[in-house]
Amino acid sequence: MKLENYDSFPTELFVLEQENIIYPFMIVPIFLSKTEDIKAIKEANNSGKLIFITTKIKKGQIGTIGSILREATLPDGKVKILFQGMAKGKIEEIKDNHKAIISLIETPEYNKLEVDALIDTLKDHTLELTKYNPTFPRDLIKIIDENNDPDRIIDLISSTLKLDDEKSYKLFSLNDVEERLILLLKYIAQEIESAKIKTELAKKVSKNINDTNREYFLKQQLHMIQEELGLNDNRNEDIENYYKKLEKLKPKMPESAYKEIKKQIDRLSKMHPESGEYSTTENYIDWALEIPFGKYKKSNLKIEDLQKRLDSDHYGLKKPKERIIDYFAAKELVELRGGEYKGAIICFVGPPGVGKTSLANSIAKSLKRELVRIALGGIDDVSELRGHRRTYIGSMPGRIVQGLINAKSMNPVMVLDEIDKIARHRGDPTSVLLEVLDPEQNTHFRDLYLNFDIDLSQIIFIATANDIAQVPAPLRDRLELIFVDSYTPNEKFEIAKKYLIPQEMKKHKLKKTEATISDGAIKKIIDEYTKEAGVRNLRKIIAKLMRKIAKEILNGTKKVSITIKNLEEYLEKGYGGIDEVEKEDKIGVVNGLAWTAVGGDILKIEAIKIKGKGALTLTGSLGDVMKESARIALSVVRVLIDEEKVKVPEIESQEPYYKNYDVHIHFPAGATPKDGPSAGIAMVSVLSSIFSNRPIRHDIAMTGEVSLIGDVLPIGGLKEKLIAAYKAKVKEVLIPVKNQKDLDDIPDEVKEGLIITPVKRVEEVIKKALI
Repeated sequence: MKLENYDSFPTELFVLEQENIIYPFMIVPIFLSKTEDIKAIKEANNSGKLIFITTKIKKGQIGTIGSILREATLPDGKVKILFQGMAKGKIEEIKDNHKAIISLIETPEYNKLEVDALIDTLKDHTLELTKYNPTFPRDLIKIIDENNDPDRIIDLISSTLKLDDEKSYKLFSLNDVEERLILLLKYIAQEIESAKIKTELAKKVSKNINDTNREYFLKQQLHMIQEELGLNDNRNEDIENYYKKLEKLKPKMPESAYKEIKKQIDRLSKMHPESGEYSTTENYIDWALEIPFGKYKKSNLKIEDLQKRLDSDHYGLKKPKERIIDYFAAKELVELRGGEYKGAIICFVGPPGVGKTSLANSIAKSLKRELVRIALGGIDDVSELRGHRRTYIGSMPGRIVQGLINAKSMNPVMVLDEIDKIARHRGDPTSVLLEVLDPEQNTHFRDLYLNFDIDLSQIIFIATANDIAQVPAPLRDRLELIFVDSYTPNEKFEIAKKYLIPQEMKKHKLKKTEATISDGAIKKIIDEYTKEAGVRNLRKIIAKLMRKIAKEILNGTKKVSITIKNLEEYLEKGYGGIDEVEKEDKIGVVNGLAWTAVGGDILKIEAIKIKGKGALTLTGSLGDVMKESARIALSVVRVLIDEEKVKVPEIESQEPYYKNYDVHIHFPAGATPKDGPSAGIAMVSVLSSIFSNRPIRHDIAMTGEVSLIGDVLPIGGLKEKLIAAYKAKVKEVLIPVKNQKDLDDIPDEVKEGLIITPVKRVEEVIKKALI
């Protein structure tokens, strides 16, 4: 290709940068405002030189070589030129003063048959595009027919398509004609597909508008038919009430809740009242509109009020009360300073009847909030908490949402009772509690029945458990554990006298002048009729006495006094509570101490030796850990015998003394399962007793795990165990040295009534226990 005034390329030309691609053979106006651009163009025009226009001035960039047909200066100082593209060029080297070395890009030879076939295909595609895109020029086909230059055809069509900058430049920069045609066909195919989708969407929109109009007329006809049949009056009134309730609650509820409830009311308005789904949808709307959106009980939390309430409702419980006050003090401070307290959830842990639920009730009263109790014991279905899907017959919201509805507020005190007794057969309900009890997640709790999010973050959750070991570790991590331990006999006496008896007298409408229970009778009831760690059974027995008194009052008796002497006339003979220890020192009998979910107890251990070969027999419904502990105890005692720390009788045998005897260890109350390592030192004592033929003190009890080398290791449940020993009239208790730190939690009454001796080695245990 030869251009006017230029016989050879590359050559130096003025370069101008423009936003859009200018194709060869195009004549376009260009407006210039930059001083340097205007100066360069004027110089080029005055010298009659060609110029080069591209989208970016950089080495290797492709652009268009052309001439300035006309130049005009506008009143605002801008310059307008009329540029005619002539050929494609490439920047080989950038010079100063808006100049660059430009090489000419010439079209390489091509296969005319293949190109003609591609152009025919291009015509078909272009024609198809004009069907879907009315803005695409229809006379372009005629221009294509009249043109023999494939590059010109490609440039014309690509300039008409609305391609992005990257695609436009890619198509423009290619030099091979066949490659350019194939790429252009690809772009046109994409445009056709896009145009088809837009056309289909437009049709759907039009159809939806028509369907809406049709639905309106059908609804009007249905309305008239229902009026004629007399079905419309009450139903329309109910639906109208639903809409009114919904609009009233709209500012207080999440948008997702509003949309879901409105959608169900709309569906209900279209249903026939006798259809099967009508009642299901109506039930859903009733439940959803009962949720107390935006209703919060205002409470000015004051620590002094909470302290007074706890003290008036509960005797003792110094440590739990202190922990509760600490928790709510932090909460009060954060809220006073404009924050939102997101501490861990309180969980009261302790035996039954010690006042866990009662403490929660006191907290609710102090905060002036409703108390909602959710009993989790035995729940084995996730749907009980998260709600049932509406596809099931009889489906309803989960217990948490029902609790909010019953409380009529969104911030009640919610007690999750017996969190350690959740069954895990059909799903794992504890996984729901992980979400419910996590302050970071419970702002968007989704009940499956309602199908929208509910904010639970304002609820004060309080959990209770008897055995925290049964709670899964991830859930346990979210809980602030507050241990509520067993009551001592003296504490029970004070609780009975100050709380239980007055409460039961008030409940049974008895006057103080009509009924009295002596202090001795109360103590006897505690010692001989109750064995629990708490006071639940004690309350039942007092209630039973009140019923007996009420009967006598009705029979004409003016005053009934219950004393130690006549107690058995009103109650059957007591079962003895915790048995007192025996009064006689025996070989092979030791008092161990056990922790149970209902408090502590004395664990008697018996052992005998029988002629044999050193075998060990264990009975009493023992768990694996306790069996292992018995084997360790036997090994420790054998070592003590070998080291002559436990003296045994001399016999005529080549074998060690213990190899001549089988040992049988038994734990009475064989129907009760027993496990754990804390009977280790008791088993060492009883084995040492039978091998040495020395009796064990009857007034001593002990608890502690034993290691294989004879160390005494720490145990749990010390408070309950020491209280049990105190009740059983034990004189001295041996405990591990490492448990000394737990003695601060032991009631003074118990510490004063027992000699508590810390031990570090089994030798110390044997020295103390064996006579």
